[in-house]
Amino acid sequence: MEISKCKSFVYPKNQSDSFQAYTVQGAMEGQNQSFPTAFVLLGFSDHPWLEIPLFGVVLVSYIFTLMGNSSIILLSLVEPRLQTPMYFFLDNLSVLDLCLTCTTVPQLLVNLLNPEKTIAAWGCIIQVYIFSWIGCTECALLAVMAFDRYVAICCPLQYVLIMRLWSCVWLTAACWASGLANSLLQATLILQLPLCGKNTLDHFFCEMPALSKLACGDTTVSDLSLAMGGIVFSIVPPLVVLISYIFITRAVLKLPSAEGRHKAFNTCSSHLLVVTLFYGPCIYMYLQPPANSTQAKFLSLFYCVITPLLNPLIYTLRNKDVKAAWRRGLPTQGRGKSLKAR
Repeated sequence: MEISKCKSFVYPKNQSDSFQAYTVQGAMEGQNQSFPTAFVLLGFSDHPWLEIPLFGVVLVSYIFTLMGNSSIILLSLVEPRLQTPMYFFLDNLSVLDLCLTCTTVPQLLVNLLNPEKTIAAWGCIIQVYIFSWIGCTECALLAVMAFDRYVAICCPLQYVLIMRLWSCVWLTAACWASGLANSLLQATLILQLPLCGKNTLDHFFCEMPALSKLACGDTTVSDLSLAMGGIVFSIVPPLVVLISYIFITRAVLKLPSAEGRHKAFNTCSSHLLVVTLFYGPCIYMYLQPPANSTQAKFLSLFYCVITPLLNPLIYTLRNKDVKAAWRRGLPTQGRGKSLKAR
């Protein structure tokens, strides 16, 4: 009996290897329990009667968003009169809107018709990084567009010198780079939070505030990072826009002709409307979280679906240069001009 007891307590020859294998296996099991392989997106399942009508609305909006933003990009490439700093920034805004909708809307459309409503973990991670990157970049870009309008109206004689091609490229690159840096920091902190196996998001896509609610550990660092990012990208850019338009308004009111004032206000009103539609829901969502998840989902739906749809409409319907370029680009207009030339 004593011999058998001794044999039962004999350790393996390489104790460190066995202990290391055990800890690695335990770590892998803990990681699997912490971060799930898939997430359940509840979306609008608490309003089942709304899913089919919402699918139709979102699908139509998605198609028109793709068509509208793509047409602005193509039109500015082929039309020499639209190859200016203002439309260079507008092209970047259209690219951002396309990326934003393509990141979130296809998954929403699938889940509105699919009863399972799941997304793979890698898809959720991609959504978190890209959505944060695009959203922060658009916040910064709208401020740069306001600065462009300020220089055009308040410093018209120096506009060509200030807003040169490389100046516009560097300003745009700074917007993209700052958005990427903020996304890498915040999303990484959010994704490192222990979830303790929780995989049900009360949202229609993987957004950082929704993921933060699943955390079962200390979220102080991630919450602080999210708040700082909200201040940098949701407070500073709107302040830049506000200050720019204060100077713009003062300069426009000093113009001697009513026609000049009307043209200046018409040029700036489109951008100001886009800024209001984008910053309003974002500020409310990230600086003062909604009281209930339904309100948060509809706010997210607004800046994921509605705002990218309205941006090209606002800039095309209220802009004479774009409408003239559309008329010149139509085949019938082209045939008419060729006949007149003959």
